[in-house]
Amino acid sequence: MSKLQLLTKGLIKENPTFVLMLGMCPTLGTTTSSLNGLGMGVATMFVLTLSNMAISLIKNVVPGKVRIPAFIVVIASFVTVVQLLMEAYLPDLYATLGVFIPLIVVNCIILGRAEAFASKNNVLDSALDGLGIGLGFTMSLTILGSVREILGSGSIFGLKFIPGDAMLVFVLAPGAFIALGYLLVIFNKLTAKLR
Repeated sequence: MSKLQLLTKGLIKENPTFVLMLGMCPTLGTTTSSLNGLGMGVATMFVLTLSNMAISLIKNVVPGKVRIPAFIVVIASFVTVVQLLMEAYLPDLYATLGVFIPLIVVNCIILGRAEAFASKNNVLDSALDGLGIGLGFTMSLTILGSVREILGSGSIFGLKFIPGDAMLVFVLAPGAFIALGYLLVIFNKLTAKLR
């Protein structure tokens, strides 16, 4: 697989949200707005890329019996870095995302990529894989958050452009399922030939 394919496969072919259906908890829980979706996606991409690189570096040193716990410790370390940086420099976003930031540790996208890819490939390929999958996840969360924010409050990235009341259901939990369902149909219809 070429370096470009490694970087772009997460956007369409192996999109974590729209194709693999992974990471549904943060996808549905944090995408009440486009900014929240973007913030969660970037935080996850940061952790995914750096943990893939670190796991690729230590894969030959870690004994097989403690491989998964070791991977979780590496991932948790990067999540702690993200959490502290967000709390220091983006306190409003940190307060909004709340409990979902520490839950990145157990996000099946990150542990799955660590086990399936980073533990079997070199550092550069692992970094590209993490960045590509992270970009796909960020794109998915931002699109879902944007759709929910536009329909639910008539704004995007906090900028109001539809006056009056919007459909409140889209900023609530049922709206996440409705919007995700329609986006899944649209994404899969548009990308069927590309996959």
